[in-house]
Amino acid sequence: MIKTVFFYFFIFFLFLASCKKGNELILSCSENNDLYKTLRSNNIVCKRFNTPTEAIKNANEGSGVLILADHYPQALTVIDSILIAEAKEKKIRLFIEYPSYIPGIKVELPHSAELERIVVSTDSINNLEKLQIIEIHDCHYIPVLTKNPFLVVTKVAGFDYAYFGIENNTDIKAILFEPNPDNLLISTTKLSQFIQARYAPQKSIQALWSFILDWVSSGQLSNKQIEWIPTVTPTYDKDEKLDINAEKVAVQRGIDWYFKSKMILNNEGWENYKKLWKLDNTNIRTTVASVNSSAEQPNSDVGDGSFGVLEGIVSDVRFDGSQPTRWWLRSDSNGESSLAFALRWAMDGNQESKIVAHNLLDWVYFKSGLFQNDPQKANYGLLFWAPGNAQALYQDNDVKSILGCIGTSAILQSNRWNDVLVKNILGNFRTTGINGFRGWRLENPDLIKNGWKSYWEKNTIQLQPHYEAWMWASYLWLYNQTQWRPLLDRTQKGIRTMMEAYPDKWRWTNGIQQERGRMLLTLAWLIRVEDRPEYREWLRRLATDMEKSQDASGAIGEELGMLLQGDMTPPSSNENYGKGEAPLIQKNGDTVADLLYTCNFTFLGLHEAYAATSDPQFKRMADKLADFLVRIQIKSEMHNNLDGGWFRAFDYNRWEYWGSNSDSGWGAWAIETGWTQSWIPTVLAMRVLNKNLWDISKVSDVESNFEMIRKQMIPE
Repeated sequence: MIKTVFFYFFIFFLFLASCKKGNELILSCSENNDLYKTLRSNNIVCKRFNTPTEAIKNANEGSGVLILADHYPQALTVIDSILIAEAKEKKIRLFIEYPSYIPGIKVELPHSAELERIVVSTDSINNLEKLQIIEIHDCHYIPVLTKNPFLVVTKVAGFDYAYFGIENNTDIKAILFEPNPDNLLISTTKLSQFIQARYAPQKSIQALWSFILDWVSSGQLSNKQIEWIPTVTPTYDKDEKLDINAEKVAVQRGIDWYFKSKMILNNEGWENYKKLWKLDNTNIRTTVASVNSSAEQPNSDVGDGSFGVLEGIVSDVRFDGSQPTRWWLRSDSNGESSLAFALRWAMDGNQESKIVAHNLLDWVYFKSGLFQNDPQKANYGLLFWAPGNAQALYQDNDVKSILGCIGTSAILQSNRWNDVLVKNILGNFRTTGINGFRGWRLENPDLIKNGWKSYWEKNTIQLQPHYEAWMWASYLWLYNQTQWRPLLDRTQKGIRTMMEAYPDKWRWTNGIQQERGRMLLTLAWLIRVEDRPEYREWLRRLATDMEKSQDASGAIGEELGMLLQGDMTPPSSNENYGKGEAPLIQKNGDTVADLLYTCNFTFLGLHEAYAATSDPQFKRMADKLADFLVRIQIKSEMHNNLDGGWFRAFDYNRWEYWGSNSDSGWGAWAIETGWTQSWIPTVLAMRVLNKNLWDISKVSDVESNFEMIRKQMIPE
């Protein structure tokens, strides 16, 4: 009996010893490493040492050791053959990041990925499919070509997957692979910085680390999924109950974002802007050579609007999780931002917002030099795009300043900008052709050479609401104020031509949804001017087509039209990825909402449509969209310049900021001060105030000087 007990006790002792060895997980890294902190927070037992030598020395036989890249990306992880031989002798499963030495492989200097993305190249990782895309932001990697890697880095088009495959790519390099000896797993980049560098999508990163931990632990951590809270998240979960004042708070946070991100320049910031763009008093009103406008956040103090607001945040996410600022003072971003600030003041009495609203309009029309106020020139009444760019004259940009001016001047109860507002509208109207269309854009040198009358008499037709629709809305507004009939006649003609061509003959910009969304405001204001059943039917038809793609969360799903009618189509090959402006999706069905081109403008359109018609469909859609936009507002304690903003792309299925980052200027993680960051708070604030832009602006007295200006600009 005693012998039997002793025997079982001995077996149990051996079992415990075996478990201890098998379960031991050793890390060589700093105590601030994301993986180390996450393992501890997930109650996974592990030991940490400062150096690879210490980690290998203190590891028991059969342990799993992870040697992580503490000095990434500046320096490789120092490894040599002796250390690897020692690990093999102790039967250690060894994972190494960004190593200086790989057995049998010449280690070259690291490369930095630009347009390349990480692609799963195997079927052997649970919960990751072959050709699935992973975003390792600002990826620095050792260029290695090897057989059968688990992950590769290469240039691919696609939303979730490498749409065109990778078989024909010649630039493929390994990211994760097993070299000889067979106890090694090598990552040519740093995978363990997944929280700080905001790797995405989160579930894919979880699956990747489940695979690595399973490999290192010889199956002891099989199917173990680690959890963490990202540094940048939506404000609310998908099904979380919203606070009763959630919309008001979203407005306040959205406007506060301008200050926290230092978008509002002071005099020092303006001097820094001129230095970056090589501007002085001689070339501000010309077109200068383009520069890389992506730069650090301003060091100067925040201004009061007297020197304008910068364009926003660039989509590039760096290895430390930061994002640069886009140093570009656009007329549209400033004009439309003024309205958001004015409405915040109207909503909660914030005096700073009132001052900024006033000063931004002054900057656009009186201080920046962008507004062309010479009656002798054909560009009279038009806005240049930005200081240093006097070439392109987009009516689509002008009208955003116009709508901002319409609303801000009414809210502030000021006629200060009446004359420039009328000139701005008529400057665009007199370069609009006989069919009511102005076209894609005008070139300033051509306009000066040809004169405005040549465009006034031109037979232009541009079946693309992105460029035409909102300017029509401004013509309708001015007609309502003045009753000058040509404003209505040409606009009605253009709208009719546009709607009779819908949908088969419409051109689209980044997607067909944004074209529909842009028309909503125009049709709503057309009904305000002249209410006809036909106009209501046009409006309802567009909204109904959009509602088919409205997710239960409220998101408006993106949709491509016929590719031959698209201007900025998805990349047609891997090689074309990132070479121009592009949608956030690769194909219809990709579950992303675009807050730069679609949801923002649709939100205003639905709001004004309900105010004009009392149709419950528009309210239903607007309410759902408002709920969605409030939920996905960025929350971040670590990145103060992102907190309160809205990125361009949101995957409403994953409930995560994600999309194809192919757009060369305004990618998935971009924040735009005007287009996105102004219109969302603008509409939310009007919802809180129970007001709409049409009724707010009824108090305008632009008609007092209209006839004098009209005769000067468009003589009978």
